[in-house]
Amino acid sequence: MNQQISIAQQEQAIKSFMPRVYVWMFAALLVTAAVAGTVAGSQAMQELLFSNGWVVIGLFIGQIALVIALSAAINRLSPPLAMLIFFAYAALTGVVFSSIFLVYTGASIAATFVATAGMFGVMSIIGLTTGMDLTKIGNIAFMALIGIIIASLINFFLRSEALYWIISIVGVLVFVVLIARDTQKLKELAFQIDTNSEQGQRASIMGALTLYLDFINLFLFLLRLFGNRR
Repeated sequence: MNQQISIAQQEQAIKSFMPRVYVWMFAALLVTAAVAGTVAGSQAMQELLFSNGWVVIGLFIGQIALVIALSAAINRLSPPLAMLIFFAYAALTGVVFSSIFLVYTGASIAATFVATAGMFGVMSIIGLTTGMDLTKIGNIAFMALIGIIIASLINFFLRSEALYWIISIVGVLVFVVLIARDTQKLKELAFQIDTNSEQGQRASIMGALTLYLDFINLFLFLLRLFGNRR
């Protein structure tokens, strides 16, 4: 009987926590898409933002600063403030992402987004339902991600086409695994906290940020592989 109650409580925790994570995540994706589309549609904004290398550097620094601030201070922030920082990050990412409209066709960007959403959905379902502990394979994927970052920095100078494709393929595999691993971690987190408390609200925001980052990185690597350039 106690096991049945425990299972029921776990199911209730998942139903309370995970939908909130997905809602915040997809809301952030919509913000990113809306901002990217708006900036890409304005020639004046494109010139203002991307004609100066220092502005581009500032945008990237702003992205990193917001993620670090949210991650480091999440336990001290009120849920509304944490949400505001999250959506500010999503909007800033949209500004940066507007540059991909200069490189790839709108049709291939849309098709890649749909493909990414499908892959994300499948891997997230696996993370929610599998009985296998994904921690070990997730750790391997994370180490591979570090390797991708290092290889990308090296290839910035080498300009190797072969290495570019290898990085892109490995990147897709890494984030496919991380989506499942991170979803499973969030499911397990839901069992350990009061999902309706402020702690639960903050955790749902951080969970949304984690999956959001997985999604956009998978999208970028798929776009590198399959996007049609202008």
